[in-house]
Amino acid sequence: MSERPPVDSPAQSDGFVRGVAEVIGGPLGSHASGPAVRPGRFWTVSRIVLALVCLTLVLHWVQKSPCMDGNWGDHIQYKRYCYSDVLALYYHEHLDQGQIPYVDSPVEYPVLTGGLMAVIGLPVHAYAARHPGTNAGEWFYQGNALVLSVLAVAVCGMLLAMRRRRPWDIAMFALAPAIFISATVNWDFLSVAFAVGGLYAWARRRPLLAGALLGLGTAAKLWPGFLLIAIVLLGLRSRKIGQVLETAGMALVVWMVVNVPVLWLNAHNWSEFLRLNRTRIVDWGTLWYIGDHFPRGGDQYGIPFFQQLAANIPLLNNVTYVLIAAGWAAIAVLVFLAPIRPRLGQVAFLVVAVFLIFNKVWSQQFLLWLLPLVVLARPRWWAFLAWQAAELCYFAAFYGQLLGNDLKKPIFPEWVFVLASSLRLGTVALLCALVVRDILRPELDVVRRTHGGDPDAGVLDDAPAPVAPAPRPSGVPVPV
Repeated sequence: MSERPPVDSPAQSDGFVRGVAEVIGGPLGSHASGPAVRPGRFWTVSRIVLALVCLTLVLHWVQKSPCMDGNWGDHIQYKRYCYSDVLALYYHEHLDQGQIPYVDSPVEYPVLTGGLMAVIGLPVHAYAARHPGTNAGEWFYQGNALVLSVLAVAVCGMLLAMRRRRPWDIAMFALAPAIFISATVNWDFLSVAFAVGGLYAWARRRPLLAGALLGLGTAAKLWPGFLLIAIVLLGLRSRKIGQVLETAGMALVVWMVVNVPVLWLNAHNWSEFLRLNRTRIVDWGTLWYIGDHFPRGGDQYGIPFFQQLAANIPLLNNVTYVLIAAGWAAIAVLVFLAPIRPRLGQVAFLVVAVFLIFNKVWSQQFLLWLLPLVVLARPRWWAFLAWQAAELCYFAAFYGQLLGNDLKKPIFPEWVFVLASSLRLGTVALLCALVVRDILRPELDVVRRTHGGDPDAGVLDDAPAPVAPAPRPSGVPVPV
């Protein structure tokens, strides 16, 4: 019988957790018993973490409950912080009239997201037509909430499977305020599930399956396709480009299988997503919004350069493309100059974070894209909690902006929202800096120390020499 891999206790490897653990008696000892170290118990670490993510999803459902019936009089959706695109778009996309997405009307999302809307929305409409008095919008929201919650639990399970030696790290995902405030604001957990599934398949040395899942993710939202950039860069560094091309090719084929039929039937409706993103103005909370509304004292706001870009959307689009490409080029240089090949989770996080930092759109629920990637890239609590605290501040300020926009009067001064947006942007940039530091100084990477390499490398794994562990604080036992 094979020996179980050792389980790393976060109180041993994370200074923040170790400090908190002192309040309840100190870190787990080497002779302690319990579900974290003794097999055979029902409440294993994985089951505890899965229970925690279920609890967070239930709390999210309760938080959104005031808006579920669609009775949004007196701006309740903003005053109670419970707005959801899922319910609003049931009517905006004409699903309440039985229209088929892309066939009868354009949809502002890629094909698989529109497909999920149709799979749930059309039966709800048919049922409501036969049963007068049914609140179809509420049924639609509840159906989507159930599906998205199942996907969130599946993501948690895949993350646990990818971190068998560090299962407690996944509690960062399970307990994240990001899930509490954003799980069903939109359909992003569909793309998150495909993206993490693709990374999991890659880690299990199944490059074709990884490509298929990433292709499906790209057909749901654009960003999972960016993970192929990380795989290609690491494949080039490892000189194993054949398997990388298999994954990228399969992703392209699957994406085309999903999209080409819809494009063939109605190209105009299919291209609504591209058209909307090309013409969309500067979104709230982005780098460009901060510059356009930066307080300059008194009642003056805005830096002239950013104001000129905000007034010229085609130029702004080109600037964002150049900056994102430059950021990805810098990541490529980092991958090739790093002393040891970076881990897939690290590069994947940097690629997506750079896109969000420089993009002109940064919707509230986009933080769900980064959430699993942060856990894979750098499972250290203090910086993670700083980012989540900034997201909570932005969440509160953002709903103030929404309410003020509806009431045609400001709820608070503009600088408050600019400050909250800057905190969010700054903490994501801080996470990027810390990940870059771990890449340049791999002895600081706790995942690499625990696993002796990259547990997600998949076919790129060339069994590098383990990195010497960093010195441990006094009083912390050294594992044999």
